[in-house]
Amino acid sequence: MSGRPFPLVLSAPSGAGKTTIARTLLDRRTDVGYSVSCTTRAPRLSEQDGVDYHFLSRGAFDAAVIRDEFAEWAEVHGNRYGTLKAEVERVMAEGKHVMLDIDVQGARQVVQRFHDAVTIFVVPPSAEALVARLTARKSESDDALALRLRNARMELAEAERYQHVVVNDDLELAVQRVGAIIDDETSKRERLPALGQQVEDVIGRLQAELAARI
Repeated sequence: MSGRPFPLVLSAPSGAGKTTIARTLLDRRTDVGYSVSCTTRAPRLSEQDGVDYHFLSRGAFDAAVIRDEFAEWAEVHGNRYGTLKAEVERVMAEGKHVMLDIDVQGARQVVQRFHDAVTIFVVPPSAEALVARLTARKSESDDALALRLRNARMELAEAERYQHVVVNDDLELAVQRVGAIIDDETSKRERLPALGQQVEDVIGRLQAELAARI
């Protein structure tokens, strides 16, 4: 019996590995779908519009905000990011949990809109590991890196607001931990609307069996 699909919020400071975890789970699981976010930042060399992000101008993004098209949006590192309601609805209509790779500001908005959302915060194993991952990118100036580190400090303080926390000390183990959370949440009774009827059917059959034996 499959559970009702839910939004799966994955947050972390930049460089903690949440995007890699999300992509690995999407490759391995058929019950999880991805909501492609919108952003006003420029694409990196390996990124494709409509695949990694919907890359929008600031004007186009602001117009979508005015039309209330976002399930959540926020300004992060000087750029705007947002999740379209239509993207969330599209994935859930396919019967899949919606993977939302978003920051702490966006997570708060999603939880307000979707009360059954499952929230997971990914933590780096150490400050040194986080700095090493960020500097390995070699794609940002010293000022941009300093901004990400300041934001990481603030974002880590939000971890206690999340239902689950996963330490990414080993990528494969972190992927397994997040996958186990999905399985556990999927099997919860409140996510299985047909479970009550199934239990009643079993009780009825047992009563009939007992009556026949008396």
